[in-house]
Amino acid sequence: IGNASLRYVSVNFNQVMRSLVPAVTIVMGICLGKPVSRKRQIAVLPVVIGVAMATFGDMSYTVFGLMITILCVLLAALKVVASGELLTGDLKMHPVDLLSKMAPLAMVQCLILSIILGEFEEIQARWNKDLDPRINWYPMFVVVFSGVCAFSLNISSLMANKLTSPLTLCIAANVKQVLMIVISTIIFNTPISLLNGFGIVVVLAGSAQYSFVSMAEKEGASKKADRFVKDDSDEEKGPLLSNGNGISSSSSGNNMNNSGKKKSVLSSDDEVLESSN
Repeated sequence: IGNASLRYVSVNFNQVMRSLVPAVTIVMGICLGKPVSRKRQIAVLPVVIGVAMATFGDMSYTVFGLMITILCVLLAALKVVASGELLTGDLKMHPVDLLSKMAPLAMVQCLILSIILGEFEEIQARWNKDLDPRINWYPMFVVVFSGVCAFSLNISSLMANKLTSPLTLCIAANVKQVLMIVISTIIFNTPISLLNGFGIVVVLAGSAQYSFVSMAEKEGASKKADRFVKDDSDEEKGPLLSNGNGISSSSSGNNMNNSGKKKSVLSSDDEVLESSN
């Protein structure tokens, strides 16, 4: 769907509209009953406002292209929600395993869309003229090279997520978005008004802010979970040591007091997190 939209809209318009994916994902998550913090909801607002500014006026697109791009945004958000459930839900699939399951479905989708949009008939009509590798090797080379690049991108993303951090990937994605908009503007000579340009800047800044808020919440949740696990292990070790090694009741009482202090600290931390959210 994303590639089909590029036939009717500019690359800039496509990239700016795809910045709405976090906002649509939040709406889908709320519909499914998942809690969304207020910080994350506020971080999405600049993205929505920036998209409205960037798509107003001179940026080139058609009504049909707009409809396909909106469908692309909805499907991308649905993919994020479904992938999250498969990776972190009851199945807990490995990313490479999930990719192997999604790739055949994507191939079937591309085949169906190529028939519906008329690309299959165009390929048949042009095959004996300029698409046959025996006549012209360049089109087939572009197709194969794009497939290799797409596969390398997926594997590189998985390896980068393993070796670095999700925050690094979010920053790299924002840098990629800026480069795509700048390069496409230079190559395709896409006209951009002052309002459109300012809207693109707002969208990019909002996307970066949303990525930062999301990663901060994930790191805070993981740290809180680690502290709960540590406190639980300390509470389990206390009675075992007192019963097995004959430690006095005063020391066990001190351990209970320390654990109580830790619980009070955790409860205060929870209140701070809840009030900030």
